[in-house]
Amino acid sequence: MATKSLQALLSDIRLLGGEQYSIVEAVRTLVKASFPDMVEEVKYGGILFSSGVQFCGVFAYKEHVSVELSMGAKIADTYGFLEGRGKGRRHLKLFTVVDVEEKRLAHYLPLALEAAEENA
Repeated sequence: MATKSLQALLSDIRLLGGEQYSIVEAVRTLVKASFPDMVEEVKYGGILFSSGVQFCGVFAYKEHVSVELSMGAKIADTYGFLEGRGKGRRHLKLFTVVDVEEKRLAHYLPLALEAAEENA
């Protein structure tokens, strides 16, 4: 069951536009399906996902949605979709719901969890 703060954030995301809301919901659905014990937390203006350890989050912006992988720098990016140059985090920019599949988010999620667990 979503908390009131999660519902308030989702309402705010709807104001950004229908596409951003649809992308965020597609990401949430995929994460929930991939990790049944996953916990959502509203923090830093987005939704953070944990499954034993915090491993990624989804953040909606005016032009796109970003899926931030906490320890993404430790992931072997065989598809080349990860962006960022920091010491730890990497992200996927999603512009449409189709990007969730085309940028292979389902491939990256378990790798993100594994990298976060190794770093814990």
